[in-house]
Amino acid sequence: MDIFLSGGDVAIIALVLFAIIVLFAGIKQVPQGYNWTVERFGRYTRTLQPGLNLIVPFFDRIGAKLNRMEQVLDVPSQEIITRDNATCTVDGVAFYQVLDAARAAYEVSNLQSAILNITMTNIRTVMGSMDLDSLLSNRDEINARLLHVVDAATEAWGVKITRVEIKDINPPADLVASMARQMKAEREKRAQILEAEGLRQSAILKAEGEKQAQVLQAEGRREAAFRDAEARERLAEAEAKATSLVSEAVSNGDVQALNYFIADKYTQALGQFAHSPNQKILMLPVEASALIGSLGGIAELARSAFSGDDGARGAPSDGSPRRRGAVPPVGG
Repeated sequence: MDIFLSGGDVAIIALVLFAIIVLFAGIKQVPQGYNWTVERFGRYTRTLQPGLNLIVPFFDRIGAKLNRMEQVLDVPSQEIITRDNATCTVDGVAFYQVLDAARAAYEVSNLQSAILNITMTNIRTVMGSMDLDSLLSNRDEINARLLHVVDAATEAWGVKITRVEIKDINPPADLVASMARQMKAEREKRAQILEAEGLRQSAILKAEGEKQAQVLQAEGRREAAFRDAEARERLAEAEAKATSLVSEAVSNGDVQALNYFIADKYTQALGQFAHSPNQKILMLPVEASALIGSLGGIAELARSAFSGDDGARGAPSDGSPRRRGAVPPVGG
């Protein structure tokens, strides 16, 4: 069966197809993390956010598709001259994020190239104002200064510079060798200083120890002298007391005490001959009869003490009378 369409039916079908095409042309799906700009007759009108958006077909068109995620930009190597005329090769990396899609699209041409060039220019400016030693030891300060300068310069483009990092700083080979020699000399100097300090401290401690030892020895000698003096004083007191007792006994008629005292002194004198460093040979005969007589007096005194006799009027064993106050002979 043949189907014949009238002119009105064809027009309706064409109109429906045109409406579908227009509808699909006006629907725009923006991915997450992107912003699209809309231009009407070549003029910016608005920015499309992530998700489904509608535009006017045939009048509006998509201008720029900008990535709003944080992006990394490699800074190529370049040579710089420091303040002390040292040449170094440096490179780095920059991180940035688009905050305003319209300004990033229409305030600057070729956004990445502009960021790259302004970063390289400021690297030469900042690092060229520093000495080589500061350049090698103050990476954090360099990064902070670069971030501040580059972020302020790119603010008008709707871009936020999040980080600027210097990756490598490469001085010339001869300069590196010179720095190595300088570092070695500094370390040797510190080692010598530490060794000298150690020797000095050791000498001080040794002197302090010797001083303390001398003080202790002096205190020991003083204590020994004090005790020797005390011993001599007590010996003198004992001698004086013994002499006083002997004198008192003699005055009371007790001659045996005098015999004992003389015999004790005599035997002590003989003992000192043996201990004398200059007398090693004792020539005999010594007055042995005097020593025997002294020992006899000591024995007589002991017998008197144990027998309970008076000691002053004791009778001799042969019965003969004995004179009061008679002293037995000490010498031969």
